[in-house]
This record gives sequence, C-alpha cells and structure tokens, in this order.
Amino acid sequence: MKLKLLAAALMATALQGASPPASADTPLRIFISTQQQPQVWRKVFDQYEAKNPGVTIAIESGGATSELQAQYLNTVMSAKDPSLDILALDVIRPAQYAAANWTVPLDNVDMTKYLAAYVDANTVDGKVVALPAFADAMFLYYRKDLLDKYAIAPPKTWDELAAAAKKITEGEKNPNLQGLSFQGKAIEGAVCTFLLPYWSQGKTLVSNGRLTFDRDAAVKSLKLWKDLVDQGVAKKNISEVATDDTRKEFQAGNVAFAVNWAYAWALFQGAESAVAGKVGVARLPALGGGEQTSCLGGWEFGVSAYSTHKDEARKLVSYLASQDVSSFMAINGSLLPTVAASYRDPEVLKAVPWFGEALNVVQTAKARPVTARYNEVSDAIRTTVNSVLSGVITPEDGAGQIEGRLKRILR
Repeated sequence: MKLKLLAAALMATALQGASPPASADTPLRIFISTQQQPQVWRKVFDQYEAKNPGVTIAIESGGATSELQAQYLNTVMSAKDPSLDILALDVIRPAQYAAANWTVPLDNVDMTKYLAAYVDANTVDGKVVALPAFADAMFLYYRKDLLDKYAIAPPKTWDELAAAAKKITEGEKNPNLQGLSFQGKAIEGAVCTFLLPYWSQGKTLVSNGRLTFDRDAAVKSLKLWKDLVDQGVAKKNISEVATDDTRKEFQAGNVAFAVNWAYAWALFQGAESAVAGKVGVARLPALGGGEQTSCLGGWEFGVSAYSTHKDEARKLVSYLASQDVSSFMAINGSLLPTVAASYRDPEVLKAVPWFGEALNVVQTAKARPVTARYNEVSDAIRTTVNSVLSGVITPEDGAGQIEGRLKRILR
C-alpha cells in the first residue's frame, strides 16, 4: 500500500468508527509528551477531525521525562480538573490511574490484536482501563560507520562493548567522543539502567506480587555501570544524563554506543542529524554469560474520569489504537506498533527496515513490576542508581539500600 493509500485508509477508519456528527462542537484535549512525536500525531488528529464534524482535538504537550509528565498529570487528576480528556500514560501507569479512579473503563474492546504485554498492562481486574498508543523497548544504537572502520561486530556482552568503545575512542582521538551514553539521572530510565544487567543474570524483582530481590545480582548490576564510568567508557557526569540527553549527544555525533528507546531512530535520520545513515541498531548486551534482554516500554491512551466528553474521547482512543494508526505512526514517527500485524506491513518495513527485527525484542522485553505502589519502587531504584553513579555510595551499599527500601514498600 502506498503512503497516500495508507493515509486514505486512516481517514476511512476514522469515518467508520465515528458517530453521527455531534449536535454541538465537541472539543477534546489530549496530553502527549514532547518526546512522542506530537507533530506526527497532529496529522492523525487532523484526519479524524475531517471525518468527524463537530469534533476538534487540541494537543497539550510537556514533560521531558516520564516523571515530569506523571507529576503534571497527577496534579491535574488530583484536582479533578476536566480540562484534559485523554491522557498518554507510560506503560507502568494504567494500573495506578485505574486504582485512583482517574480513568474510566473502555467497554467492548477487542484486545486480541495487540501484543500480549500491552493487553496485560491495560487490563486491571478484568477491565480494559486504557488502550495501547505505541510499543517501545530499549535498544543499543551504535555508529555503524565507526564499527565498520575498526572491524568491530555489534557487541553481545557489556565487556565486548567496553572493549569496542575504548578501541574506537582511542583510535578517533576526539575528546568529545564518548564510548557509551545511558540514563544515569534519577529518572525512570535509570530503573531500566539497573534492571538490564540485573535481568540478564536471570533474576526477577517481583514474582506473583512478592519481592524476589537478589542482592548479589544487584551489586553486579550497579558495579557494571560504575565501572564503565570509572574506565572512561561513559562520561564522568553520566549521573546527570536523561533520556533525551543521550539522544541529542548521539545525534550530534558525540557517542559511539547509546542505550535508548525506539523514538530516537527517526530523529537520528533527520536532516539536522550528524549521524543520518550511519546508525545501526542491535539487541542490548548481556552481562557475562547471561541473556540479552531489554526493558519494555510503551505508552497508553486513557480517558480521564473528569472529562465532560467521555463518549467522544472513548471513540477517539479506539481509533488511535487501531492498526491503521499504528502503521501510520511507525512509518511517519518510527514509533513501534502495538499490533503484531503492523510489523509485517510492507510500507512499515520500507520506512523503518529494522522494525523487522524489533518485534522479537519487544515480545521478549521484560516489564517493570506492575504494582499500585510502583512510584515508590521506582524512586527506590532510580535515586540509588544515581547515587552510585555520582560516587556518593558504593554498589554494595546501593544494593543494600534498594533491598531495604523495597522490603518496606512491598512487604
């Protein structure tokens, strides 16, 4: 299907899913992060408006991190503010918002087309509380031109990555070139930073609602990241680096390897990118002889319990979660689909060929613990990771602190 036909299909889907024109104007306001391609979503909204007279859709965007977005939305919801109708929620949050009665259930929804992880994330006590906006997982981005230059294969272990990064940076003799960038700031990304090598050792954090923390594995995870800093593979102030900082530094040509989410790909290929056409993507490395694994991400659309246009908001969310929109956002925004069939769409694979390999990564990525107290779990991990990376505490002390805090939270 050509892109023009795909756009036409989007418009047709909007028409088929639309209700008769509203008797009065129905303004809908949707919150989307600044990192989630709001300019591309705008095109989808325009198409929906064209086929649903009376409905207007405004975007409210903000929040450079998941935490800042959640802080803002928590304030709005706590105030029972009706100004937002639809909320884009991090995959870790639908259960929290449903427990707080901040979102409304979505009835008569066929969830069978979605990837299993997103069915689980959006279903609470048998009720669908949100619908998938797009999938996500962490990937290893690398400078393909530099790996080719030094005859280096994409690393499969963190030791291989460290050796490759040192070889490249020593060979390039560029003081601005970092070996590796990842998220060390006390943000949600730092939770994944901790969990990647922890999971790689075959360990879990929570199982069947019970804490299964392994202190030795946690020490090894924290020590891995601190050693990469001490060895000069990652920069000394990595504890100040957030998700989009990693993206910007890699995009500027100042990083050989980067840990980041799928959204970064489209930006790396942009007209203003110094690395366009020079980027490779691989599975994240394993720790020692462990399993290569990734951290599951993704965003979901929920309908605010305080919206004064719940019916129209539900219809819009259903449309936004359709396969046509999933493919459109993959092609135009490099956002990973939540519908498995979209990974086989010829137009998707033409626009983003590496998505052909991404499905297996998304399907096997591990989810962070689903708990109503996830905010506390996240805070315990990300603040400790940050302290270890900044040299305030040792990896051994950090593992002990995480264990102690999690025991109090999940007792």
